[in-house]
Amino acid sequence: MTEVTSARRQAFMENTFTTFKELKYERPDVKQLKKDISRLLGEFNSAKSFEEADAAFLEFMHIVEGCFTQSTIASIRNTMNMKDDFYDAEVKFFNKETAKLMLTLKKAIKSVLNTPFRSQFEEKYGSHMFKQYEMQLKLVNMLVILPTIREGNLSTEYSKTAATCSVDFMGEKCNFYGLLRHMQSTDREERKAAFDEWAKLYEGISGKLDELYGKLVKTRCTISKRLGFSNYIDYIYLSRGRYDYTADNVAEFREAIRTYITPFCDELFREQAKRLGLEKLEWYDEDLCFPEGNAVPIGTPEELTENALAMYREMSPETGEFFSFMREHELYDFVTRENKHLGGYMTFLPDYKAPFIFSNFNGTSADVDVLTHEAGHAFEGYYASRKLPIQLLTGSTSEINEIHSMSMEFFTYPYMERFFGDKTDKYRYAHFVDAVESIPYLVAVDEFQHRVFENPDQTSADWRRIWRETEKKYMPWRSYGGNKFLEGGGFWMQKQHIFLYPFYYVDYAMAQLDAFALYRSMEEGGDAWESYLKLCGMGGKYGYFETLERAGLPNPLDPDSVKELAAFVRKQEKVLKEKI
Repeated sequence: MTEVTSARRQAFMENTFTTFKELKYERPDVKQLKKDISRLLGEFNSAKSFEEADAAFLEFMHIVEGCFTQSTIASIRNTMNMKDDFYDAEVKFFNKETAKLMLTLKKAIKSVLNTPFRSQFEEKYGSHMFKQYEMQLKLVNMLVILPTIREGNLSTEYSKTAATCSVDFMGEKCNFYGLLRHMQSTDREERKAAFDEWAKLYEGISGKLDELYGKLVKTRCTISKRLGFSNYIDYIYLSRGRYDYTADNVAEFREAIRTYITPFCDELFREQAKRLGLEKLEWYDEDLCFPEGNAVPIGTPEELTENALAMYREMSPETGEFFSFMREHELYDFVTRENKHLGGYMTFLPDYKAPFIFSNFNGTSADVDVLTHEAGHAFEGYYASRKLPIQLLTGSTSEINEIHSMSMEFFTYPYMERFFGDKTDKYRYAHFVDAVESIPYLVAVDEFQHRVFENPDQTSADWRRIWRETEKKYMPWRSYGGNKFLEGGGFWMQKQHIFLYPFYYVDYAMAQLDAFALYRSMEEGGDAWESYLKLCGMGGKYGYFETLERAGLPNPLDPDSVKELAAFVRKQEKVLKEKI
């Protein structure tokens, strides 16, 4: 193990590393990294026993994890301030060098696959790891180094373009997230005014976003063709680890959602319009659940964080230990600032076995959702990394990872009084209904991406037409109050996953159904928490279907599962509504 990586791991073992803000960033020495990998490959290939081969393998993994740790520090600090030239350059450095390391890593993968000690490795690390390696061999080729670098740089350019947008609204400078807060106002004129400014911001950069997405589509198709795939869809399914199912299975899933979930959502939105005293619900009305206003969290960001600490300590020994660790080392950034990246995420620093949560608080219930959803991701990373020997096994594919986060939202329901006081029942109802109503949008984004890449030579005008058609199919209630840009199909470009994480979004819908299954178990007195800990502890050691089976969760791709869980959400919505 390199001296630097050893020092970091020692700091973790002694729990002496300080806050994230004070962590030292060091650009990896790529030449030394290649030398170390070459040395370890030699030791691995010449090993006389499993123990010798495993020691070389673990050191190799630790070196890779050390590099990933520095890459993640640079990425986090870049998202904290998209105008920070230093970390912008570091992200570009990693985009370039990571792609160049592909061939070196390919040699390592081949050695692991061909080791005479494979059966012992499978016993220790699981057979799924070898399946992942076999699939990765199909994705690693020097022919895709340059387009992979280009894809990374285009993604960074998109993030910077979106992050630097702002407008003066009601005496404050608002980015996209700041305007969304005003769209929950009880004053409809304020909601509409915020909506108009929000739409103008996107329309103002729509030409740039069209250009960037066009380049991304072309680049991604180049990558898939150079690797021998007939289209990008086949490539991305393999790249995302979807070994157990196909695009046809996902199409069946989308149709099941349209059949069993969309009609219920249509009923819920009609009921919401009636509750708000409106003849017709516009998009800027959708986030206002109650005419007197949505439940909003009580307290400053610091107070919300302290309440989260108390909640997780009360919930279980495991969650208490986890959030105490997060709080002690300040492994989060919640406050919205100018030039800060949009959205929220959880990432992981392998050298310190430390999750990091990033978000943009905006004074709405979404702030608490961060402390449950992203904390669910972070808890799994914290918990699994202390049970599994290497970072590669700690996380699973996104269809599983999102169960960790979405389920935690429901496990925290009993503790929401800490955040919402006497408005807690309203929060729980609005949160649950939002979880249901988001599903048709999730699958609409997925169908949009399939249609784009089924015919990648289409124009930006085609993309807008496709989005509007897809939107009407899954969300027939959606109206933009006559806004020409959005009524013409411009809404698709506000979803950063389409630009940054292609074909990810449907995973939220699949995971939401399994989160509903765990919530049902909670309500019926089942062993939901034990199933959840089992799910988190498995990390990514097993494939998708096997992981669900071991955790006792249904397969959401089965239309019967969608039908059954749709019946549960209809029933539970009534239970929660009776309490408000």
